[in-house]
Amino acid sequence: MRYALLVQGAPYSHQASHSALRFAQAVVARGHTLDSVFFYHDGVYNAARLAAPPQDEPHLPDAWCDLHAQHATALLVCIASALRRGLLDEREAVRHGKVGHSLEPPFELTGLGQLIDLGQRCDRLVTFSP
Repeated sequence: MRYALLVQGAPYSHQASHSALRFAQAVVARGHTLDSVFFYHDGVYNAARLAAPPQDEPHLPDAWCDLHAQHATALLVCIASALRRGLLDEREAVRHGKVGHSLEPPFELTGLGQLIDLGQRCDRLVTFSP
């Protein structure tokens, strides 16, 4: 079965992000395909390059990157939500005249059309919201 996830909760503010990550790990452990994770609204904070949680807490942005590295899961970030919250990749930082970028690779900025495509392409689109 082919899955996609929609994450709308910020890490460390709500359980949504952590639950989504655990669900993602369970999906791939069972042999299913996790095509993509789409981060929307405050969920875009999962892609923050400068996140530095205390050592006794899980580092959710790093865990998402590990998921991508191990299973080639695309980590898609809504560009409108990200820009509103100060999360820019290198290209957008240059375009908007900002000194640096704050989006952690391999997260990538994309539009809502990609989310619609995931809903059509995957067998299941599971949402995690606060």
